[in-house]
Amino acid sequence: MDFKTLIAQITAITTKLSKRQKIVIAASTLAVIAFLVFLVLYTNSRKTHDGYRVLFDHISPADSALVIEQLEKENIPYRIVNEGTIEVPKEYVYKERIAIAAQGIPKSGKIGFELFDKTNFGETDFAQKIKYLRALEGELSKTVVSLSPIEDAQVHIALPKESVFVEEKSVPTASVVLKIREGGKLTSRQITGIKNLVAASVPELTPDNVKIIDQNGLPLGEETTEGFEPELVAAQVKYKKEFERTYEKKIEKVLAPILGGPDKVVAKVTIDFDFEQKNEKSEYYDPESVVRSEQSLEEKRQGATPAETGGVPGAISNIGPVEGTEKKKAAGEKYEKSSTTTNYEISKKVTSTKGPFATVKRITAAVVVDGKYETKPDEKTKEEKTVYVPLDETEIKAIENIVKNSIGYNEKRGDKVAVSNFEFNPLSAQKPEGLAGKMHTIADMYINPFLPLLKYLFAFALLFLFYRKVIAPFGQRMLEEYKEEEEEANLESELEEEEKEDELLKEYNEAKRRAEEELGLGKGLDKEDIKHEVILEKVRQEIEKSPEDTAKLIKSIIEDENEA
Repeated sequence: MDFKTLIAQITAITTKLSKRQKIVIAASTLAVIAFLVFLVLYTNSRKTHDGYRVLFDHISPADSALVIEQLEKENIPYRIVNEGTIEVPKEYVYKERIAIAAQGIPKSGKIGFELFDKTNFGETDFAQKIKYLRALEGELSKTVVSLSPIEDAQVHIALPKESVFVEEKSVPTASVVLKIREGGKLTSRQITGIKNLVAASVPELTPDNVKIIDQNGLPLGEETTEGFEPELVAAQVKYKKEFERTYEKKIEKVLAPILGGPDKVVAKVTIDFDFEQKNEKSEYYDPESVVRSEQSLEEKRQGATPAETGGVPGAISNIGPVEGTEKKKAAGEKYEKSSTTTNYEISKKVTSTKGPFATVKRITAAVVVDGKYETKPDEKTKEEKTVYVPLDETEIKAIENIVKNSIGYNEKRGDKVAVSNFEFNPLSAQKPEGLAGKMHTIADMYINPFLPLLKYLFAFALLFLFYRKVIAPFGQRMLEEYKEEEEEANLESELEEEEKEDELLKEYNEAKRRAEEELGLGKGLDKEDIKHEVILEKVRQEIEKSPEDTAKLIKSIIEDENEA
């Protein structure tokens, strides 16, 4: 289709359209565009056409009642869109919002450490602690609400009473109530993050002592204690599918060139994984000890000991030798002592091993392959006929060995490989015999390769048909209407000219009659004479009206004759 010609035709049609037709087409186009714009902007225009604006949105029913009560006191019109949204005329929005907020409404807003902006003298220590706890809960609620996809949150903290006894000491706990947005969902990581956030804000609070529930009362973050982690399970399933698909593609890619194409083999692999992660820590002691330190002590004494005073212990023996006591004779003495201490170092090797994400326990592969197709003459008709020939045992065994090597077959692990041979496309159903079979073969060779182009040709044919049956007749009809209107206009102009000629003829006859009456001529007078007289009379009248123009005209006539 020549688009330039089409555009030129459309331009020619629009230029030849009448004013009324152009107005109709333009009005129809504008109506369609206006309707589409109306559908797009209907919601926004519906919200703002009445002059109402949102005063408060997403507030609790109790706060909505307080706001409505205040508006009714001030006689301000309002409109309740839903349970938590109130609208007022736009000229009252900001004024009323400030006035209502000055009265502490809405009261359900989260209050944090702004409680300490005002100092109240005479407050007790207990009141200060309660105020701090309220401020801490409010700040945590604000922080949790800022996270996505949480719509509202409330945090409660339980601080134990301090005790001087260590055994009776209790740890703080916290509970969090979450309102999750419609269609939203918290992952296990987000829940763990909220627990850690709350625990880090309160001294001596651990994440295990933080409990979270949703608006339906269902506990969140408790799946890990029971061993169920949805994200981990999803990752394991995805890992298993991708691993199996990788093995299947490997088998099909290896066997495709052998069997005659990727459509001749189908492989399905099932892998059993062990997703239990094991962390092992082992210590190895070396039997060959190494001396770390050695200490030796040696004492040796020779000679005699000094004389000692004998006797009964007491005052006399302490005073010294007196009468009646005898000294013991010194005896010879020899003393030796030797001590050796050796410390051996016991060498130790500590090994910490973390298991992989998954361990293959068993691989099972099922492979289905197509056979061969040979052309043989038919015994009855003596025509060549394609016959299916299955693979023999040797070929199947060879394919089985290829598959085993491709997947890393391990007999000890319990792996299994099964190879089956079937006819994928039965010849009786695939290609009919005789003339129909030949036609089918010709279609496969010469028509099927061009099938992707047929859809574009079909679309082109539809557009051409639409042009011939809709656009062209419409343009032709518009041109015919234009021609008819033009012919009617020409006919009307011809009739007007004929009417003017008739009127001129009537005026001439009337002038002729008057001229005859003025000259007193009879009916027998020659018409040429009458015309001559009438012309002279007219010329005389024109000369009298504009003598200067007449003189110029006569002068130009004389000059033209002289030049000729």
